[in-house]
Amino acid sequence: MKPVVAIDGPSGSGKSTVARMLSEKLGYLHLDTGAMYRAVALAARNKGISFEDAPALDRMCGEIHIELHQDPGGIRVLLDGENVTEKIRLPEMSMGSSAVSAVPEVRTHMVRLQREVGGRGGVVAEGRDMGTVVFPDSKAKFFLDASTHVRARRRWLELKAKGHQEEFRTVLEEMVQRDLNDSSRGNSPLRRADDAVLVDTTDKTVEEVVQILLERVRELERLHD
Repeated sequence: MKPVVAIDGPSGSGKSTVARMLSEKLGYLHLDTGAMYRAVALAARNKGISFEDAPALDRMCGEIHIELHQDPGGIRVLLDGENVTEKIRLPEMSMGSSAVSAVPEVRTHMVRLQREVGGRGGVVAEGRDMGTVVFPDSKAKFFLDASTHVRARRRWLELKAKGHQEEFRTVLEEMVQRDLNDSSRGNSPLRRADDAVLVDTTDKTVEEVVQILLERVRELERLHD
């Protein structure tokens, strides 16, 4: 069976872009778990549910339907049949996803769905607890990181390209706060798995990072042929 590639790291480290490109080169499915939590946050906002209301979020997660479809241009996210790919990338959904992902009941629902998708192998899964919680037995674990300033700038440029006029200082402050939230939460905090390969993306191009991961995964594939 083809391996599950687990890629973790903080916001702006390049996980999504690297995972998408790597999945294309390998012919694997790209599992964007961050998009799943963003969809939960969007659903909660639409239904007027607080991001801290665990019982209500638990019930909601049992009722909503999230689908990820791999298109040539990236992942398309459907929430109860509606294409919410752009809506979940709004700045407020970034903080919202960090909040709902800290709720144990939400993580239980999402982890079960993620494991169902990854159970057949041949998946590039990216998020914040792929190597530590969701796929701890994966032999292809990576942790991407970069300086906070570089990660914030990447996010700011991404938002600017989409027409959002966010101040860089605001994006940087939100990034620092999200880092704190993700690393200090009691349930599945962001951390590097002991056996994950650390890749500092600060001064590397996306192509260089993808090549590092690709060589490691190809090596594992050869070992299991």
